[in-house]
Amino acid sequence: MIKKWLGRAAVILLVAGLIGLGGWWGWQEYQTRQVIASLTFDPSLDQAQSFAAGNFTLLWDPAGGGRLSAVRTGAPGSEAWATQRGTSFVTAAVGREEVKEARAMYFVSDVLKTTCEQQNIQSIQAKGETVVVAGQLTCLGRDPLNYTLTFSAVSENALGFRVDLENPGEVNRLYFTYATSPDEHFFGFGEQFSYFDLKGQRVPVFISEQGIGRGAQPITAGANLQASAGGNAFTTYIAAPYYITSQMRGLFLENTEYMVFDLRNAGRVHLQVFSAQLSGQILSGGAPAELIKAYTDYSGRMRPLPDWILNGAVVGMQGGTARVREVLAQLSASGAPLSAFWLQDWVGHRVTSFGRQLWWNWELDAERYPEWERLVADLKAQDIRTMIYISPFLVDVAQKAGVQRNLFKEAAELGYLVKNANGEPYLVQNTDFSAGMVDLTNPAAVNWYKKVIAENLIGIGAAGWMADFGEGLPYDAVLADGRSGAVYHNQYPVDWAAINRAAIQEAGLENEIVFFTRAGFTRSPRYSTLFWEGDQLVSWDADDGLRSAVTGLLSSGISGMAYNHSDIGGYTTITNPVMNYHRSRELLMRWMELSAFTTVYRTHEGNRPDENAQFYSDAETLAQFTRMAKVYAAWGFYRKQLVQEAAETGLPVVRHPFIQYPQDEHFWSMSYQQFMVGSELMVAPVTEERAVQVQVYLPAGRWVNLWTGEVTVSASAGTTLTVAAPLGQPAVFYPEGSAVGEQFAANLRAAGLIGW
Repeated sequence: MIKKWLGRAAVILLVAGLIGLGGWWGWQEYQTRQVIASLTFDPSLDQAQSFAAGNFTLLWDPAGGGRLSAVRTGAPGSEAWATQRGTSFVTAAVGREEVKEARAMYFVSDVLKTTCEQQNIQSIQAKGETVVVAGQLTCLGRDPLNYTLTFSAVSENALGFRVDLENPGEVNRLYFTYATSPDEHFFGFGEQFSYFDLKGQRVPVFISEQGIGRGAQPITAGANLQASAGGNAFTTYIAAPYYITSQMRGLFLENTEYMVFDLRNAGRVHLQVFSAQLSGQILSGGAPAELIKAYTDYSGRMRPLPDWILNGAVVGMQGGTARVREVLAQLSASGAPLSAFWLQDWVGHRVTSFGRQLWWNWELDAERYPEWERLVADLKAQDIRTMIYISPFLVDVAQKAGVQRNLFKEAAELGYLVKNANGEPYLVQNTDFSAGMVDLTNPAAVNWYKKVIAENLIGIGAAGWMADFGEGLPYDAVLADGRSGAVYHNQYPVDWAAINRAAIQEAGLENEIVFFTRAGFTRSPRYSTLFWEGDQLVSWDADDGLRSAVTGLLSSGISGMAYNHSDIGGYTTITNPVMNYHRSRELLMRWMELSAFTTVYRTHEGNRPDENAQFYSDAETLAQFTRMAKVYAAWGFYRKQLVQEAAETGLPVVRHPFIQYPQDEHFWSMSYQQFMVGSELMVAPVTEERAVQVQVYLPAGRWVNLWTGEVTVSASAGTTLTVAAPLGQPAVFYPEGSAVGEQFAANLRAAGLIGW
């Protein structure tokens, strides 16, 4: 056995050296070339011209081979969008992709058979509030393609665009290329865990399991070796074809197919879509808040959360009724403010190779939770809600005792499951079992599943639940409405959230029930009531650990996910003779500090609870949990203001400092080091093991240290200082005179948590 594991360790280290941070997928993606060539145009376009499209003006300049640009009214010196001079900006191709799947990970390679790189512009015409650019693409090995690029008025800050091909035939790739500058920085793209600024990267937009390690070694190589499950810097549960930049402009696509934003070239952006049509919007504004508002006009904004979930901790527990009551007694004695008990194992649990997992059959396991109604009532009497768990997956529970309904069997017989090419239920591999997915394109299946939610979740007193998964629709799935899995894959989690939302609306409880999702796409904020970041590794690192959780909060906040949070302490726990990843007490307690400054303060025991430090492990962890829950409660008054602001504007509760200080270049390269809560609190979490101090950058002004009351005067160029951060006191500052900061400090003082 020892020789076996030593051999495996050698292989893991060898693979780690070969694949580096990106993994096999990342390596393949970076081999794809850009499809661009020179631009030509009709002699009728030899003179400069301008065209109006709502609040934008399109400018054509024939000099140097031709250039098209868009300028927003009122901002003549700032281009919202422009092509590279003399370079094609609409191109196409015939491609054949190969997609390999492994446990909701997608390995995409693409071979181009024919390219249409040479673009000719034949005319530019204004038609009402639209401007149409028309011409031809010259192709290798086939007749030229006629295309149109149509710009249309959307709003004061948004210009719509659409590319169409006439009779595309087998052409199934479109490319859209335009200019950037070397010093322009790109933020957004959904929930990105590895980078906040994506300039210089090639970003695929296709949701997936985030992976185990995502570049951290040796765990990534080991996960790839075992199950192709390591992931890379761009694997994420929430991808969005959207960004805003340091130059106060942005863009998003409305497509759902596989897309790539190639930002590797310092002078251009090169978009690829696996489609013969693309559409989107160009954004321009005077500040990040304007851009986020313009984007969330399209994506939708999250509705205000009910007060109950904002008042205290959400305690993630497993183990049954007696265990819940035991921990409740501990917490009550500690004085921790509580909002809910989240009991994900309400359906019973099974032991797999990955650890403890649930029986995916959404009905109460009365053996595990006897006297359920009394437990829910007793919690409610203490103003504590009960939350549970569901996903769009169903498993056959023929082998489980005490089952009232086998939902998998029902759905399969009714034809409500996603199918494979043979017309059979598509069984998706999870760990060492498989499951079927409900077909959300089938109205009858949707109604059936909403009824399951109404009867089996809402009907037993649940005030909310984790609506897990959504990222695992197979690429080759067959769906009831005729769409392919390739087209519907990114849309699936949006519809999964919409079903949960519809179920609570139909129950008349939209303002009371909270469900939280981890997978999402562009329009997910329209439906999801809350997000969480998925399954981080129980580690400190920036690839898949604590630091990555901060980066994910900030990128998702830019991307419309205004309320987001992570599992306190991380989730993924690995026991392996090569290297263990177990949650340490210190990591758990520092993660508590981070979570005390997010929208929701929620624990999770992880996939291997017995191998992780827990908040109830000992007196010190319980004391830290209680302290940080009280800190969380102390700024609850401000949290409720920010939730309302988010619902109205799309601005996130947790913000990258760029949103508040867009002209301060110091923040453009910052990722996990610090963040803001609203506009009033600057937080620098401790993300390094054994650290007792952190560095904080403060923009110009006078800043008050929350824990000491000491005032730091920051010069016009900003100030970087080293701040003491003992356990229980992450660095937190607020502007001197801030009413929010002063009230927060007063609340902490009243709770006995500060003494100045």
